Amino acid sequence: MLVLIVVNSPNWEEVKEQFFNWRVFKNSFPDIAEAFKTNVKLFLTAEVFILVLALFLAVLRSLPGPVFFPLRVLSTAYTDVFRGIPTILLVYLLGFGVPGLQLSGVPNSQFFWAAVALVLVYSAYVAEVYRAGIESIHPSQAAAARSLGLTHAQSMRYVVLPQAVRRVIPPLLNDFIGLQKDTALVALLGVVEAFRQSQIESAGAFNHTPYLATALLFLLLTIPLTRFTDWLIARNRRRELARA
Repeated sequence: MLVLIVVNSPNWEEVKEQFFNWRVFKNSFPDIAEAFKTNVKLFLTAEVFILVLALFLAVLRSLPGPVFFPLRVLSTAYTDVFRGIPTILLVYLLGFGVPGLQLSGVPNSQFFWAAVALVLVYSAYVAEVYRAGIESIHPSQAAAARSLGLTHAQSMRYVVLPQAVRRVIPPLLNDFIGLQKDTALVALLGVVEAFRQSQIESAGAFNHTPYLATALLFLLLTIPLTRFTDWLIARNRRRELARA
C-alpha cells in the first residue's frame, strides 16, 4: 500500500529523479564505496578498544569490599557521564576542541579524536552489558572457585568472566550495530567517509541519489550482523531449553 501511495503521488516523477537516478547512482557509487573503507576502519579500530576498556570498567564496578569503593565510584561516574552525553556532541568537543589546543605530542587528527569519542561513549554502554553478564552468574560459582583455593582475581578470570562473556555476546553485537552507523558522525569533522562523500557527490550532481548509495552500503554491513545476532540468540535459547 505504501509503494502504491508513493508511486501514484503527484510529484513521484520529480522525487524519483532526485533519489532514484540510476545514472547518478552508478557514477557516484565507486567513490562512496572507497570512502566507506574509512567507516569500516573506524569501526574496527574503535571496537577493539571498546571491548577492552568496557570489560575493565565492568570488572572495577564488581570489585567487592570497602577498600575498592573509590574504584567502583569512578567506574560508575564514567558510565553515567558518557552515557549521558550525546555522541554527536562529544565528537564535536573532542574533534574540534583538542586539536585547537595545539598541545605538544597530542594528535591533531580529526579521525583520531572521532575514534576516541566513539570509544568513550560506547565503552560506557558496553560496560553495563558486561556488568549484567557478570551479575547473571550465580554467586555459588565464585564461592566454589574460592573454596578450591582460587583468589578473587583468579575466580573472576577463569570462572565468572568466561561464562559472562558468552551470555552477553548477542547484546554486544547489537551495540556494535549502532557503532557501525555512528561512524558516519566523523563526517561532521570534515573527514571524507561514505556520508561525507555522498554529500560531495550530491552537491556535484545536484541530486540526492548518492545518499541512497550510502544507505545501501550501511545496510550491506549491518543486516548480516543483525541476522548473525538473531542466530546467536536462538542458539542460546535452544541450549537453555535443552539444559532444562
